[in-house]
Amino acid sequence: MRLLLPALVVTALATPVAQARPAADTPPPAGWAVTGTRLTWTAPSPVPPGGAALEFWSGDRLLGVPRPSTDLRTYALDAADVDDVDGLQVRASGRRLDVEEPAPPSTAANATPPTLAPAGDTDPGRPGPFTTRTGEYQLDPITVAGYPAPLEMQAVVVAPTGAPGRRPLALFLHGRHITCFNGTQGLLDWPCPADAKPVPSHRGYLQAQRLLASQGYVTVSVSANAINAHDTLDVESGAGARSALVRAHLAKWADWAGAGRATAPEVVRAAPVADLGNVLLVGHSRGGEGVNRAAVDSLSPPAGAGPARWTVKGTFLIGPTLFGHNPAPDVPSVTVLPGCDGDVSDLQGQLFVDATRGVSRGTALHSALYVVGANHNYFNTEWTPGQAEAPANDDFPASWVDAVCSPGTATRLTAEQQQTAGATYIAAAARLFVAGDRRVLPLLDGSGVRAPSADPARVLSHAVGGARSPFVVPDETTTASGSARVCAQVSADPVAACVDPAAARPSPHFVRFNRMVPEAGRSAVALGWTAAGQAATVRPAAPVSLAGSRHLALRLAVPPNTSAARFDVAVTDAAGRRAELGQVTLDGLPATDRLSARWAQEVRVPLPSRGVDLRRVAALELVPHGESGQAWLIDAHGWSPGLPAPHAVALPRVDVGALTVEEGDSGTRTVRFPVSVTGDGAASVRVFVQSEDGRSYTDQVLAVEPGQHEVGIPVQVNGNTRWSFDLRRVVLVKAVRGAVVGRYADRLTVPNDDPEPTITATPVTGAVTEGGTLAWRLTLSSPTDSNFTVAGRPVAPDGVELSTTDVDETWFRQRVSREEPLPSRPLSSTGLQVTAYFFRGEVTKEVSVLTVADAEVEQVERIRFEVGTNTPGSPRVPITGEVADGTAGAR
Repeated sequence: MRLLLPALVVTALATPVAQARPAADTPPPAGWAVTGTRLTWTAPSPVPPGGAALEFWSGDRLLGVPRPSTDLRTYALDAADVDDVDGLQVRASGRRLDVEEPAPPSTAANATPPTLAPAGDTDPGRPGPFTTRTGEYQLDPITVAGYPAPLEMQAVVVAPTGAPGRRPLALFLHGRHITCFNGTQGLLDWPCPADAKPVPSHRGYLQAQRLLASQGYVTVSVSANAINAHDTLDVESGAGARSALVRAHLAKWADWAGAGRATAPEVVRAAPVADLGNVLLVGHSRGGEGVNRAAVDSLSPPAGAGPARWTVKGTFLIGPTLFGHNPAPDVPSVTVLPGCDGDVSDLQGQLFVDATRGVSRGTALHSALYVVGANHNYFNTEWTPGQAEAPANDDFPASWVDAVCSPGTATRLTAEQQQTAGATYIAAAARLFVAGDRRVLPLLDGSGVRAPSADPARVLSHAVGGARSPFVVPDETTTASGSARVCAQVSADPVAACVDPAAARPSPHFVRFNRMVPEAGRSAVALGWTAAGQAATVRPAAPVSLAGSRHLALRLAVPPNTSAARFDVAVTDAAGRRAELGQVTLDGLPATDRLSARWAQEVRVPLPSRGVDLRRVAALELVPHGESGQAWLIDAHGWSPGLPAPHAVALPRVDVGALTVEEGDSGTRTVRFPVSVTGDGAASVRVFVQSEDGRSYTDQVLAVEPGQHEVGIPVQVNGNTRWSFDLRRVVLVKAVRGAVVGRYADRLTVPNDDPEPTITATPVTGAVTEGGTLAWRLTLSSPTDSNFTVAGRPVAPDGVELSTTDVDETWFRQRVSREEPLPSRPLSSTGLQVTAYFFRGEVTKEVSVLTVADAEVEQVERIRFEVGTNTPGSPRVPITGEVADGTAGAR
């Protein structure tokens, strides 16, 4: 059997390209080490943890997510099946971390900020009438399965004073950051060592908390350091654990709002009683994915959990991750996409909007706010240099000179400007979702107005849901003609893909699911014209009713830095009658090639009251101006002002299970991988199953019938007698219609039951004169189904030992970590290692030692290695060699 996935993580694999295999003992690049089945990378300086997953890659193949050391310099991945040591890379959100990437060619972009939009009718960034009170509480920690340390229950509360009655509650959850610090050293550990202090990330949103409290909200911001320290080992990257933490705090607040009031901490008793029927959840980075999961778990509780004693009225998500592509479709949301995000730089939070389409009733508003010039960290003051108690950094790399995002450019926001904009729009979401103030809706729904309190930030918005009705939501039934084509959002085929697959930042709309390529079920419409007037026509599968809608709203993306891209818009009904609706004009977002800026802006044109039958609209037509260009239509909806109640319903909930089965020595059998269903109702989900070699996925859409509580996914398991790593195949689930997804990923595990092959060693050239090359042939007793690594370090031989100056200095440096040949010393006193990489199916490799000649008269010198694997108890095989002196005196 074959295995490609690491033992500790869930990963997806991109489509591989052909790789040249290195020589048998080719060492990995500087900073890398292969020890048995463990792959390790040591960074020259600590790598700050963030929302994006730090990943090991071999060329275009994802190997996995490594464990960080406490000091954030060393990262280790077990059972890494490396095909090409020369192709090893470290990436986060697509950006290389192990090398300094060359500057992209288009850094001299037009960095003029977009024109300020008109002011809206109301400004939620203005403080309210109440004074505020601040304090903290710390409760007994909670335990979560799979986490080695209890989760702290610590929070800072900011509440209004003198506010009458029960007050709505806003809960904040920070994202992944260092957890402890000692002076200028940041650590990722929990509990903190005795000489270190906890990082108070939960205190980073006090400005927004004070603004909300002045307006009458009780606010609480909770600490999540224990999760941050240990979520690398979590197949969901901590989403479920963060949900558990949020719900544990909400359960306490529910107690404190009722019979348990007397047991509440002093800061809670001094605050107004919280109204648990009106809760806003605010999450930053991985905290965004965490509060989304908490919303799912509250509305559609997992099996065994009772009904929630609170109601989540909305979520506000700041630079969030969404590894699971599983938003809560019936809980209204606002997602902030920071234009200069150097951490979650693919802006995957866009899927909190796009992935809700068609899943449920579609009345919940889901808004995205693109904030030009904002980075990831500065929304939290405790992650901001000059404001933070602990070490902090600008996540947009200081080594990059960028016309849009480098500090001091016209488009880059200062930390204070960014924090004020964040607080203003958090207050807008609270006013809309919790207080029901429809006057703030145009700030969030693509209407093109601004909140002056956020100035000078340029905040662009678009939305789905609300009072919209779908017209063109591209899928496999959509057709396009003229200068348009239906394109695949995620594809390795340049002909099928919406954007060149080689593009570093294709679009926030096209972010891959678990790095999977291709991915079925995700489409858009690509426009490309070579002359003005080349019309693009798009047709849904059947005529659509837009009756009752006032405007047609398009989410349309144009290339960054485009100026005044114009399109005439028309529709045709089922009888062939055509109506011209008007013209739309867009400017591309200011960006360089480092930024994910092919982001769709919302534009609207009025629908006619006569001339076409709006009950049966059959086609959309876009006619571009200009001699040539590109654009991407994400979708088109009928739009009306106002916001209907979302009518949240407890949809059937789907959770991926886990399964471990025996391998066996022969044959193929089919096992059923468990996916559980909680609740009742008809639904459909798309299931992805990783292939046995780990390089691709198969997918299928499965129907969930009313009353069904488990979906068994058939997966074939092959048995044989060849050694391999334990096989771990990833199974993923996405909602298609009528369901929500909780746990979106887990694994089918097939433990290896075959012994390692034995190793024999034969000298090829076991004795040489100075300047010659010693070589030995290593042979395995049988081929393996996973790459197999044999390594050895020198041990002191009988007689005079070869020294560091007796071998080629380049050869030596490539096989040690940060050691130099001088001063001369025995090789057994160094960290030297020779390694043979047996690719699956191979049984012979050679290792060698390159010696150098010198002018000294010397005795015969010897070297001895003991080679083997890192498996406890496995035998070591000795290999020895002799080097005779080559000087005339010696002869």
